[in-house]
Amino acid sequence: MNKRGCEEMKVEILDMDATTLSKKLRTGEISSVEATTTYIQQIKRANTNLNFLVEDRFTHVLQEAEQCDEILKEGKGEGRLFGVPISMKECFDVAGMKTTGGLSHLKDYVVDQDADIVTKLREEGAIILGKTNTPTLCFCQETDNKLYGRSNNPWDITRTTGGSSGGEAACIAVGGAAVGIGSDIGGSIRFPAHFNGVIGFKSGANQISSIGHFPPVTDPYQEKMLGIGAIAKSVADAELINEILAVNPLEEIDLTKFELIIPPIHPKAPIGEETRELLETVKSYLSNHYSITNPYPPYFEKMAMMWQLCMSIDGGAGVANHAFLDKKSSPIKEYMKELFYQNANIHRHLSWGLIGVKLFKPSNKQLDKLKHDLAIAQKESKDYFHQKVLIVPVYHEPTLPHGEVYKEIFSIRKTYQKYMPYVSIANTLGLPALTIPVGENKNGLPIAIQLITTVGQEKSLFYFGRLIEKNFRGYRRCNLH
Repeated sequence: MNKRGCEEMKVEILDMDATTLSKKLRTGEISSVEATTTYIQQIKRANTNLNFLVEDRFTHVLQEAEQCDEILKEGKGEGRLFGVPISMKECFDVAGMKTTGGLSHLKDYVVDQDADIVTKLREEGAIILGKTNTPTLCFCQETDNKLYGRSNNPWDITRTTGGSSGGEAACIAVGGAAVGIGSDIGGSIRFPAHFNGVIGFKSGANQISSIGHFPPVTDPYQEKMLGIGAIAKSVADAELINEILAVNPLEEIDLTKFELIIPPIHPKAPIGEETRELLETVKSYLSNHYSITNPYPPYFEKMAMMWQLCMSIDGGAGVANHAFLDKKSSPIKEYMKELFYQNANIHRHLSWGLIGVKLFKPSNKQLDKLKHDLAIAQKESKDYFHQKVLIVPVYHEPTLPHGEVYKEIFSIRKTYQKYMPYVSIANTLGLPALTIPVGENKNGLPIAIQLITTVGQEKSLFYFGRLIEKNFRGYRRCNLH
């Protein structure tokens, strides 16, 4: 192959989703070594400025790719991702790799067992390139920590990748892997997908095992809010990864009976004009083919507060136990050390966040009311979502300058109630959600919307997601200059 042909093939691989790459590996059009080498070169090229990959296994992965190619030549190779190089959020245990949560005191902590989802991905033949950056203990919607530093958005490095799966989304945005894996307890897949212009899928409550996720989520209310899924280049990949990772197969549903819900922008949850216009464009297109209604979800105005109370149930004690080696340490002490001396052991985003969740820890009376309201909201949402898909924005603007999302969500003025309602619905009620880029603002920054339904109706998200992906922006790789 001449130089030009080689370069064209590399570009093709970078743009290619895992579903397509898997097919081409089987036909021999592309080898696993070629794909792996291309991704490694792209990661090395991009990571200097973006800082998304924090640990690699490039030597091992090339050896694994060679082995896969030999097996494929023999007409063998079981698994839907056989020979496909993927990336992994740092919070998931991968045997022989570090799981640190961005904590300096865990910088040398190597695990010896795969997370449940990693086991499933390996069984399908996936090759793990490396692990991507997160905020400290995945506790913020921006990606920065004391151990690995800050990740930057590939579309504009002065802006945030979002979090907590920010490093993963930046990796996929530049084509650094065929597909990636993230987790979401408070928009942690959807913020990065929206900000980086990639596809993101958050699974519903207890649909995918979280064993081997760090930090572990043990409170039943928080566990219900956690979803795991793909950060991807296509809706097809999001569906494929969900099929691989889900505890139970998806149910068959009659998609001809489904309706779409697109409520008007709520006055208490403002949305930027460009986002509003794109949502209206999507609505106009879909209204030509499907029935559209506009009621708000049950408890919409209370969703953000209910989410915050669920996140604050233990006052942050579980996260603090992982964050502090010294029992004399406290979030306030660490925050003041960082404020005045810039030498705290943990990032200020985490210390300030822990101060907040301690302040927001629900009293017994508040907890009783929360449980009561959640039970009613769950019942009403089941009726609300029956044979329906909700389409709403992700956030009020495209990616913001570093630090701004943190200020909006972690403000003592409780402005999260203003900015989090559309995100918090899926977490608070344990619903599956699919995020799809539908356009860009005047500066070329991606803007996404999210599709939400109830557990058991996930196939409707992938069906309508494909339709929107086909007719609007979808994934476009960020070309590095």
